[in-house]
Amino acid sequence: MDTKRQDEVRAGQPRDRDRRRWPREDQPHNEDAPSPAPAFEPLPFSTLELAPEDQFAAWQAHMAPLVEVRLPDDKSLNDGFPADHTAWNLGGMLIVQQRAPAHSYMRSAAKLRSSSIDHWYIVLPRTGRSWTEIDRRVAENQPGKLEIRSLGYPFRGRVTDSESLVLYLPRDLFSDAASTLDAKNNSILSGNFANLLVDYVNSIEARLRSLTADDLPRIVHVTRSMIIACLGPPAEQAAAAEQLRSVALMERARRYVQNNLDAAHLTPDSMGRALGVSRSRLYQVFEPSGGVLHYIQSRRLMAAHVALSDPADRRRIVEIAEAFGFSSAANFSRAFSKEFGYSPREGRSTVVLPRPAHSVSHAGDKEASSFEGWLKALGN
Repeated sequence: MDTKRQDEVRAGQPRDRDRRRWPREDQPHNEDAPSPAPAFEPLPFSTLELAPEDQFAAWQAHMAPLVEVRLPDDKSLNDGFPADHTAWNLGGMLIVQQRAPAHSYMRSAAKLRSSSIDHWYIVLPRTGRSWTEIDRRVAENQPGKLEIRSLGYPFRGRVTDSESLVLYLPRDLFSDAASTLDAKNNSILSGNFANLLVDYVNSIEARLRSLTADDLPRIVHVTRSMIIACLGPPAEQAAAAEQLRSVALMERARRYVQNNLDAAHLTPDSMGRALGVSRSRLYQVFEPSGGVLHYIQSRRLMAAHVALSDPADRRRIVEIAEAFGFSSAANFSRAFSKEFGYSPREGRSTVVLPRPAHSVSHAGDKEASSFEGWLKALGN
C-alpha cells in the first residue's frame, strides 16, 4: 500500500466498499437546528437612546475609569453626544469598537494615583484624527495607522468625530519586553510589521462573532508577538517573523480542516497542495498538536460528538461516523471511546458546547459586568 493510501486509512477515510456496508436511509435533516453558542458575548454601551442633553454626561461616566473627557469649546450639552462603545473580552485582551463625536481627553496624574489600571492600549482609527501629548511630544494619528500608549503614564489630547478599534492589553503580558514598549510609548507604528498587524487586527474584528473559546488564547498570543515584532530590533523581528509565519500557516490549515471535515480528500497530501506547502513543513507545524493525522481525527471526532449530542440530528451513529470520514463503525467506536472516555452511544446523551471564554461578567454582579470591571480584571 503506497504512502498516500496509508495516510487515508489511518485518518479514517471512507472507502467505497466500506460505504456499501451501511445501508442508506433517507433521514430528515433539520436545517433550522440552532447554531453552537458563541464563545463570548459583547458588552455594549450607547448614548443614542438618551435625551441629547444627557448623552455627554453618560459618556463621561462610562469613560471615567480611563480618562476625563470634555466637549469642544464650540459645543454644548444640548447639542447631544451620540456615541457607542462595544467591548469584547478575549480573556487576556479587550477589543473595543468605538464611535464618538469630537472631544478632548486627559489621563491626569491624579487619575493615575486613584486607578490600578495601567494597561497598554492600541488605537486603530477608521475615521477621524487625533493628537495626543505626553511630555510635550505629540503623536498625531489618522485612519489606518496604529497608535500605542500606556495607561500607566499621564497624557492629554483631542480627537475629531471618529470611529476606531481599540485593543487593551495588560502590562504583565509584555513583562519580558517592558523596556521596548516603554521606549515606544505614545508612538505611531510604521513599517511592514505594522501593516501586517493592521491586517491582523482587521481580521480579528471581522470574526469576533464566530470565534471559539479555543481560539482566544492563541489570538492574544499572536497579537502580543506581532506587537513585539513591530517594536523590536531586527534580530528579534526575524525570529518573530518566523514564528508568525508558522502561526499563520497553522491557522490556514486549521480552517482548511474545519471546512473539509466531511471530505474524502482530507489528507496531509491534499492539505499540502491546497495550502501550497511541503509535507515536511506541514508535519513540522502540526507537531505540537500530535501530528497532522491526529489533528484531523481529533477535529472529526469532536464534530461527530457535537452531531451525536444534538437532539435535532436524528441520523444513526454509523451515518454520523461515515459523514465524518470513518471507514467502519468499529473504527469510529474505538477512536471515539479513546478520545472521550465513553462510547458513541453514551455520547448521545452528553451535550457538547463550546467552552465559555474567560469573562468577568456574571449575572447580578454590576461591577464585574461593567467596562470598568473588565478593565480591572484584565490580566488577573
